[in-house]
Amino acid sequence: MTSIIETNRLTRDFKSATAVDGLTLAIEAGELFGLVGPDGAGKTTTLRLLAGLLDPSGGEATILGLDLKSQAEAIKPHVGYMAQQFSLYGELSVLENLQFFAELFDVSKQDRRERTQRLLEFAGLTEFTDRRAAHLSGGMQKKLALACSLIHQPEILLLDEPTTGVDPVSRREFWNILTELHVQGTTILVSTPYMDEADRCSRVGLMYAGVLVECDTPQNIRNRLEGEVIEVQAGDWQKAFETVAGLRGVREVQTYGEALHLLVDNGKKRLPEIERVLKKSKIEYRSIRIAPARMEEAFISLIRRMEAE
Repeated sequence: MTSIIETNRLTRDFKSATAVDGLTLAIEAGELFGLVGPDGAGKTTTLRLLAGLLDPSGGEATILGLDLKSQAEAIKPHVGYMAQQFSLYGELSVLENLQFFAELFDVSKQDRRERTQRLLEFAGLTEFTDRRAAHLSGGMQKKLALACSLIHQPEILLLDEPTTGVDPVSRREFWNILTELHVQGTTILVSTPYMDEADRCSRVGLMYAGVLVECDTPQNIRNRLEGEVIEVQAGDWQKAFETVAGLRGVREVQTYGEALHLLVDNGKKRLPEIERVLKKSKIEYRSIRIAPARMEEAFISLIRRMEAE
């Protein structure tokens, strides 16, 4: 496989803050790569650097073998970039937005007609061609933005949190479109704060405070958890937390709403022990079970380990 995007200690500083800190990364042609992390992790800055919208403070990067610093303009025709915030022209209709971006990228009139029709069908916007972009729902705006970024048939898509703020149905529809593009061979780099979306990617880079903490397949990242997960749904989760946190074999406790996720050395061995302690302490619980490890547990555990070191 050929690396279509490569960075070597890529850095971006903003006054006293470092948004991206020495990022070294290689993304293969045809990958669906997820850049995952909380707000402020450096995901947006990374994508803006790769899109040529920001100048690096240090390090190097190449896209399709072209240098990001000296050949940024040559890179742009090969890249489709979708910003996190809706950035199309609200007063223009769906069709007018597509036509505008086709002209911007010098798409011929013949190709423009063909691609516009295909993208409208692909994004499920055929019935809304005359509707102003500002009057579309959040999910439809996202799909229109994606269609506009695809009008010049780029080899690479850079998508900055494309499903943030949209409903679950629109999220699923959007990811169905991304999966189809991935199958067709488009290289996709997508940032997301949602760990369930990270599981859809072929590989994932976990970012925190500008640093790439881990980079691997979702399964391998989950396998880095040192132990098994026991989920406890307790009536008084705070009291339950205080009770189980110091028990033998409990390595870590994470909270998810009113649920506790306990990282233990051995699930089958520790489950009855934890039940006994909860009953002895008269802590009521709705359920307790060994649960499959998710990206959330792995990510939080990796971050805690990194901070401790």
